[in-house]
Amino acid sequence: MSRRRIWGKKGSIKDWKLSDHLKDWKLSEQQQRNPHCNWTGIICNSVGDIEKLDLLRRNLSGKVSDEIQLLRSLVSIDLCRNGFSSALPRSFSNLTLLRTVDLSQNYFVDSFPEGLGMTIGLTLLNASSNNFSGNILVDIGNNTGLETLDLRGNFFIGSIPVSFRNLRKLKFLGVSGNNLTGLIPREIGELSALESVVLGYNEFEISRSRLPESRRFDSPGTGESKGIGSDVLVPEQSQRKDRRSTSLTQLDLSYNMLSREIALEISALKSLQLFNVMSNRLTGSIPSGISNLTQLGIHELWNNSFSGSLPNDLGFNSPLEWVDVSSNSFTGRIPENLCRRGNLTKLILFNNAFSGPIPVGLPTCDSLVRVRMQNNFLSGVIPVGFGSLEKLQRLELANNNLTWQIPNDISSSPSLSFMDFSRNQLQSALPSLIFSIPNLQNFLVSDNKLIGKIPNQFQDCPSLSILDLSSNQFTGAIPASIASCQKLVYLSLRNNQLSGEIWEPSPFSICQTIR
Repeated sequence: MSRRRIWGKKGSIKDWKLSDHLKDWKLSEQQQRNPHCNWTGIICNSVGDIEKLDLLRRNLSGKVSDEIQLLRSLVSIDLCRNGFSSALPRSFSNLTLLRTVDLSQNYFVDSFPEGLGMTIGLTLLNASSNNFSGNILVDIGNNTGLETLDLRGNFFIGSIPVSFRNLRKLKFLGVSGNNLTGLIPREIGELSALESVVLGYNEFEISRSRLPESRRFDSPGTGESKGIGSDVLVPEQSQRKDRRSTSLTQLDLSYNMLSREIALEISALKSLQLFNVMSNRLTGSIPSGISNLTQLGIHELWNNSFSGSLPNDLGFNSPLEWVDVSSNSFTGRIPENLCRRGNLTKLILFNNAFSGPIPVGLPTCDSLVRVRMQNNFLSGVIPVGFGSLEKLQRLELANNNLTWQIPNDISSSPSLSFMDFSRNQLQSALPSLIFSIPNLQNFLVSDNKLIGKIPNQFQDCPSLSILDLSSNQFTGAIPASIASCQKLVYLSLRNNQLSGEIWEPSPFSICQTIR
């Protein structure tokens, strides 16, 4: 029988960690009926035919036999997280009853076998994190029941097939991390069931043609359309009053070659939770309608050429968790309501031209883990409250126009490990207990006008590795307790008014640089 031919021995499948997961894959000498149904990873149907092959994380390598095509009743195959490194046999596409295929996290090579479009019941195809190459097969568009298509992290070339317009039930489309080029097909915008679209880390360009009326998710058009979103993210303008917004929840277009602007119509994406267009060539300002996206949690725009100010009410209606608009040309004030919903963990605004004061409500945001606002034109004082944030680990405010002092309450922080206030206009003395922060690793305040003595409390700062107090107006002696910082690898005290003797370093100190 065919099963004896295929499963009577392991053949080309190997256990590369020698854990022998398939040691029971052998035919019994006894005339037991359907012995293969008791083997590891094998699930049979009621008549003894192999229905499911579940070899998830079995440390297997080698290749998939061409005779797999004889398992005509197979509906599910899971080879995820193994070490297969050959090409898939062409006969793989003869398994026309397949409903789920997971080949992810292996080392499969060459092109995907043609003919998979004949498996009309296929709902899930996951080939991510492999070494597949060649073009994405056009016949995948025949799998009209497909709900998940994940081809991320391979070496596919060419463009997305226009045939994907037939995938009306598709909820997840992932092709990021390949070598895809050209235009994103306008027909993809007709897929009304799409919830997550991940197209990053390719070389896609902007579509330049109008789309038929539909739900859309990607690039801009011409004519009346002015930016990314007007032609693909949402339905085009029409007279219909019952027009519904798209069900799209995740849109990732990062690391491509997209240019022009974000269109006003993006506000129609009412279900959008993640919006990621980082590292493109996008320009213009951010439409105020983004503030009306009541599900938006992750907003990543970094490394583009955006300008203008952020919408004043950004965060007022959205449960923002992660905002990264760094390395653009944004101006104006930082919106006051970014943490209104109390979910914000990362606020990354560096390398822009933001001005005005730091929002006074920001130090009351208990969820914050990172605040990075260096290289802007912020003015005023550092507001009190950051020291009370139990989760805050990084506070970077360097290269702004901040004045007055470092608030005393920062010394009470239980979690701060990285602080950079360099290149501002701070003028007072350091808080006396600043080096009592238990997790402090990096403390940089160079190029300010700080005065007074350096607090002699370094014995309470066991994790300190980088300390830069240079180019200030500190006076008095260098604290002897610095010698207790056994993890210190960089120390700069230059351009101050320090006096007295340099302490004798501890023999256990690994300090490498004293400037």
